[in-house]
Amino acid sequence: MAKMTSDEREQYLSELHVGVIAVERPGRAPLAVPIWYGYEPGGEVLLWTQADSMKHRLIRDAGRFTITVQDERPPYRYVTAEGDVTAIEPAEDAEVRAIAVRYLGEQDGGRFADENLNSGSIVIRMRPQRWLSTDYSK
Repeated sequence: MAKMTSDEREQYLSELHVGVIAVERPGRAPLAVPIWYGYEPGGEVLLWTQADSMKHRLIRDAGRFTITVQDERPPYRYVTAEGDVTAIEPAEDAEVRAIAVRYLGEQDGGRFADENLNSGSIVIRMRPQRWLSTDYSK
């Protein structure tokens, strides 16, 4: 078992995983929910959600969140990235379509984007600043 290098963890985060985000919640345990996301090595984590969602409100108020991705089968690996929100803005078709296609494929992802992108859709960007990672194959 060993930590991943910087390149390894960024590459791993960019691969196809369902992420789990965690964000502070006043008076309760942190909110932790699974989510589709986008990420390219060296870039920002991109979330697509609705402006009226609890995760948006909590992330906006906290100004930061953590995302965790993992392998559920041996050899186990995981990456956790934490950072400050760099932007919350109206969602653009190309960004959300890329996320939907990443998870569902070209045809189903396109249909999902067509059915779910609306005037309340937003994207939240976070630049990872702190990382945790383990690769049990090392």
